[in-house]
Amino acid sequence: MKVFSHYLIQNKFHSGILALSAAAILATTSASSIVHADGSGLPDPGFEIVQGRTALLVTDPQNDFLSPDGVTWGVVGQNVEANGTVEHIDQLFAAAKATNMPVFVSPHYYYPHDHSWKFEGALEALMHKIGMFNRKSPLDTTDFNGSGADWLEQYKKYIDDGATVVTSPHKVFGPESNDLVLQLRKQGIDKVIIAGMSANLCTESHMRALIEEGFEVMVVTDATAAAQVPGYDGYAAALTNFRMIANHVTDTETAVTAIKTAAAK
Repeated sequence: MKVFSHYLIQNKFHSGILALSAAAILATTSASSIVHADGSGLPDPGFEIVQGRTALLVTDPQNDFLSPDGVTWGVVGQNVEANGTVEHIDQLFAAAKATNMPVFVSPHYYYPHDHSWKFEGALEALMHKIGMFNRKSPLDTTDFNGSGADWLEQYKKYIDDGATVVTSPHKVFGPESNDLVLQLRKQGIDKVIIAGMSANLCTESHMRALIEEGFEVMVVTDATAAAQVPGYDGYAAALTNFRMIANHVTDTETAVTAIKTAAAK
């Protein structure tokens, strides 16, 4: 009986020690994994660039969004210029190419049959009305060069280099209707750096879809921009959702440094 009692006491003692140790480890782990990057109190999970597993994704680097001659410039132009979006996207392209990071572009094209849709959301209706991203057909590139659907001229050296993966076009805002996820998976990519246009529409929708598909996502917030109209600020809306949903958000300077640092390891 004494032996049994001694065993119970010993067992309780060891159980207590284990419980306290587990609690200490849990507390330490929880505390160390919560990084407050701003005053929001939200955790910042972070994003590590890993060679061979990380890619740059640029959404809609096209004239209709990024050129003063584009059909949306009247509503996005001020934000594009304020953020330095055009140059920041260029810097990300350059850094990725210099370090052999895979680059993916998800474009937006509308063909004549897309204009026969029976119902549309607000921005879909607007894009169709103003002829945004229009092309004659999937196989006809007549008058494509220099059009609103074409790449911004300064990006062509990066996109047309034979190495960049240009996916099939997305049709509304997200990549659910194109082959982006397939192309990323086939390249062994599970970490994505996102930039491009426009912040609260295609860029945010790509971020959301990739998060849902199990990718780690970092958004470069000054390498995007959005429409700003009376009563509605697309860029402010996107910043909120980027911060609350993505694994990490950062600026171009920090992202470029991280890309180069990862490649030098």
